[in-house]
Amino acid sequence: METTLRTINAVISALFFICYTYQFLYIPLVLAKKSKPLAPPSKAHRYAVLIAARNEENVISGLLDSLRAQTYDMSLVTVFVAADNCTDSTAAIARAHGAVVYERFNQLNVGKGYALDFLLQHIGADYPAGFDGYFVFDADNILAPDYIERMNEMFSNGHEIVTSYRNSKNFGGNWISAGYALWFLRESRYLNGARTRLGSSAAVGGTGFLFSQRILNESHGWRFYLLTEDIEFSVYHILRGEKIAICESAVLYDEQPTDFRQSCRQRLRWAKGYVQ
Repeated sequence: METTLRTINAVISALFFICYTYQFLYIPLVLAKKSKPLAPPSKAHRYAVLIAARNEENVISGLLDSLRAQTYDMSLVTVFVAADNCTDSTAAIARAHGAVVYERFNQLNVGKGYALDFLLQHIGADYPAGFDGYFVFDADNILAPDYIERMNEMFSNGHEIVTSYRNSKNFGGNWISAGYALWFLRESRYLNGARTRLGSSAAVGGTGFLFSQRILNESHGWRFYLLTEDIEFSVYHILRGEKIAICESAVLYDEQPTDFRQSCRQRLRWAKGYVQ
């Protein structure tokens, strides 16, 4: 029995190694192959910013302040917040910072996917003309000042789903947050970056991405409710022939766990989402 288990483990290990070997080839590719230069934007687009927030009164003002400080013409950008089952001052703080806020109270359908669907339904009803594109951020993000400007360049070059470089707000917190930051650096530069250089498709990573009105229309709104709604969104559109690009020069900063127990809970939630 022990010999059989060892054989099974060895076979599984070999299969995983073979399946992931291609990622090692991406490293020299990224170092050797430069990104294609982008044509200057043909126009400044109208964007909606979507933020699903649940009891985020301690952090949401940082994101809203970083949006207000963008080098892009913010008269073309409308910020929307879904205050999702909040019991704190998230909605009031967001309104004080100029966001359009919709409050949601639903204890049955819980999760970011449901909050985004709720938000987009209200936007569709109240803003029937729609927008050229829609950004998705988490409430604890902070954007580099030229974030929207850089994403607009990529969007204007014909990329209708664009993700960005997810950096870390607390890289130096401890070894846990540093590990997360290195993981997202690898994902941005050496996975999504390589795929975009090869003309393949990247994948969105939970926060810091942009999609067009056409993409929203083709999926008939936001219909992605799994715990890993970002992967569900990516797979849905890739299977329909869309290509997701990454704008490596558009940087947002995300809060990473510093507590091992918190990290385990998050990764167990992700693992459940993968199984879903």
